[in-house]
Amino acid sequence: MRLVACALLALAPVVSAAAQSRDSAAVAPVLSLEDAISIARRNNPVFLQTRSAQKRAGAALRSSYGVLLPQVSSSFGSAYREGRPQFFGGQAFGSTSDIVSTDAQLNIVATYNGQNVLAPKANRATLDAAESDLSTADATLRLTVTSQYLNVLAAMARAQLNDSLLASANAQLELSRARAAVGAATTLDVRRAEVQVGQAQVAVLRERNNIETEKLRLFMQLGVEQPSNVQFITRLPVDEPKLNLDELLTTARKQNPALSAARSRESAASTGVSQARSAFLPTLQFQTGLSGYTSQATDIEQTINQQRNSAASGLAGCLSTDSVRTAVGLPSISGACSSAYTFTDANAQAIRKENQRYPFGFTRDPITFSASLSLPIFNGLQREQRMQEAEANRNDARYNVRATELRLKADITSGYNNLLTAYQAVQIQTRNSEAAREALALAQERFRVGANTFVDLVQSRADYERAESDRITAIYEFHRAYATLESAVGHPLR
Repeated sequence: MRLVACALLALAPVVSAAAQSRDSAAVAPVLSLEDAISIARRNNPVFLQTRSAQKRAGAALRSSYGVLLPQVSSSFGSAYREGRPQFFGGQAFGSTSDIVSTDAQLNIVATYNGQNVLAPKANRATLDAAESDLSTADATLRLTVTSQYLNVLAAMARAQLNDSLLASANAQLELSRARAAVGAATTLDVRRAEVQVGQAQVAVLRERNNIETEKLRLFMQLGVEQPSNVQFITRLPVDEPKLNLDELLTTARKQNPALSAARSRESAASTGVSQARSAFLPTLQFQTGLSGYTSQATDIEQTINQQRNSAASGLAGCLSTDSVRTAVGLPSISGACSSAYTFTDANAQAIRKENQRYPFGFTRDPITFSASLSLPIFNGLQREQRMQEAEANRNDARYNVRATELRLKADITSGYNNLLTAYQAVQIQTRNSEAAREALALAQERFRVGANTFVDLVQSRADYERAESDRITAIYEFHRAYATLESAVGHPLR
């Protein structure tokens, strides 16, 4: 019977795993730790918000370069005027024909001052900070997902422990019933064994529920729906850390994203001071442009008739003058009159063609070019205020760099010490668990032969359960300490 109980105790995790494998068919999805981290990078909402901030910083940098280029604007307009004269001082002005017209402009303006000249440098530093923030968010996400993945593995390990304890409790119940049947044990021992089985069943039920809860929390971090029967395949070994504290600190000073972000913001703040001081410098502006217009009368025949009547009137007047000249013996000018006041169909066609310029037959205005230099003198001490605020921001950024360096050193040092302590704790808890397992096996054998009571057996089982649970906790605390140290350093360490 002792061999049966020990075999059940030792093989319960394997039997439980085999049962789970049969229940979750070959098509069950698997999830490794690296897969979980990769999925979280693509779907975690908080991490994606940080990526959006990086894109905004990149757009701001491109915009700051664009400000240095000339600003180009254009306009195009069309107008209609009714063919009705306007009266000013009793005189009629304007065409009696409807007029349609268009005008177009192209303006080019370039402005240069200390603010926009230094803007690319400041925005470059801001982009570097945003990229470092993204790296920080990635490290934080990796730590969060790793910790939750370890929580799932720890819950599964505790569930296997409870499965083994339930198997052991069932074996002891059968033994108690067998002993009671031959008079070697009392009914009280059987009832106590039944209570132990019930308590073990409750522990198994709770731990199975805890596994599902931890899985839900993990997939919440991943940002995706949880598939059914997912299998967690990553198993991390407990190896002695081969790390050097000084090397970790040196690496972190160079690669830690939070420290890099703080330094980038210090650089941006220093550029902000230069930008604030540049408000005392002049602003240079260049401007040029092109413009043109066109107009067209909708009824050009009125103009043609006016031109024809005017030519006819002019010709009649000229011929009248010629008759007077010939009467007094002067040379005739009739030929000149005919050439000067003749209005032909070709003239009418020329007027029609000249009128047909709407909407794109523009008449160009003269090109203009201007350059101006403005120097601010006094604006109510606003420049001084901005400069003091910029200097305060720069000092705050420097203080933040120093605080980040101190916090980084403290986090890495404590994380390194915690990792070594966690490794030693695993070794001690492993020995304690082995001793408690041997003590439980001995108590089971003594109870079988009647050398001790069922209470002693229950106490031995509780000691083993507590020792094994502490061993599981120590193992995953070791892995969490590793993940925490990796997050502080800024890159994986194993």
